[in-house]
Amino acid sequence: MTGPDRGGPDKGWDEGGPERLYTVTRGRAHQPDRTTVELVSLIVARVEPEPGMQPEIAAVLRMCQFPLSVAEISAYLVLPVSTVSVILAGLLRDHQVEARAPVPAAVLPDPELLQAVMHGLQNL
Repeated sequence: MTGPDRGGPDKGWDEGGPERLYTVTRGRAHQPDRTTVELVSLIVARVEPEPGMQPEIAAVLRMCQFPLSVAEISAYLVLPVSTVSVILAGLLRDHQVEARAPVPAAVLPDPELLQAVMHGLQNL
């Protein structure tokens, strides 16, 4: 049996079927190399989208005018991180986007120092 309920040919593109993912990545598989990005890497576009670009690539370039993590891009595009990584690897290779290390969390002061300040304020 085929059809929408059985995963047959009527399965919609919005559901992330393998055919759509294959088309989005143009059949490329993720190759671990220097263009590998982490889930928390920040991506910034270096170019504007051009007419005729693949829709997913144009969307990445539009949304990355300000830094976005790979996880955020994946969520906004409703695509698996592996698929987004393949797209980003091509964009990085072509110097259309830039990957930045995530902003480190602020270094918190020593808890003993905070406690001493708190006691000092209470004594005022």
